[in-house]
Amino acid sequence: MNDQGQDLELRLVRYFTVVAAHQHFGRAAADLHVAQPALSRQIQRLEKYLGARLLERTPQGTRLTSAGQTFLPQARALLQAARRAESAVREQAETERIAIGYVEDLVITAAVRELRRRYPDAEIATRHLSCRDVGALSDKRVDALIARAPLPLAAEDVFTTPLYEEPRMLVVPRGHPLADRASVTAEELAGEEAAPCAFETADDWTSYRILGAGVPPIESYEDKLELVASGRAIAVLPVGDRRSSLRPHLVTVPIEGAPPSQVVLVSRKGDPNPMIRSLRLAAKAALTAPAA
Repeated sequence: MNDQGQDLELRLVRYFTVVAAHQHFGRAAADLHVAQPALSRQIQRLEKYLGARLLERTPQGTRLTSAGQTFLPQARALLQAARRAESAVREQAETERIAIGYVEDLVITAAVRELRRRYPDAEIATRHLSCRDVGALSDKRVDALIARAPLPLAAEDVFTTPLYEEPRMLVVPRGHPLADRASVTAEELAGEEAAPCAFETADDWTSYRILGAGVPPIESYEDKLELVASGRAIAVLPVGDRRSSLRPHLVTVPIEGAPPSQVVLVSRKGDPNPMIRSLRLAAKAALTAPAA
């Protein structure tokens, strides 16, 4: 900053380097798409700011003065540093973007809020996915997926972060023989026939099971609950799934001896997006199992 309180303008520095490269005001003006008189005035402004003559005209064009020769490499370095700084900021702005998928009954508000608190300028989007839409991660519609394990994704393709676990519960219609029980055991349900689960995994204790002989495959979660309410099936759900409580004809019963339902965050292996790690930290800090 000079004694007049003005900062050195990069635009003037760039004008100077172009004139120095062409050694001719006319050719430099054409290159910069400015009028030659205007370019001359800008160079004079720069010289006045620096307090030294940088260029002198010759019959053939222009040449650097001793001061100009000293200033030229510094001017080029200054412009290069400015370009690097701009590039770094733009690159960071481009990478501070993430699309987060979540499925079924999960509520990820706390993690998203924490991520936005840590990165207020980042572009953070959420995508509610249907139970059949786990492919959104593989085809890059989302950058990360918060869901219940197990998932039909190849272990070598994804990075999985466990977040929390919660017990399972049985959901039956009112009047069912098990409706008044304080609890049931996993062994009591072992012989029940299971309809296809949310993500079609081979696990015997998937997050969402509809139990009942001859139950047809059903896509909609609400249709599954309707099947249970009608007395045609029973369901095994994580205790954090509150949707069954919205139906007055359904009753929940704790299950003893069943492995817990695990909520995980999954991302593609090798994904360079730094916001994924940030989401992982925010999710681990903010998401916990719902109170029973």
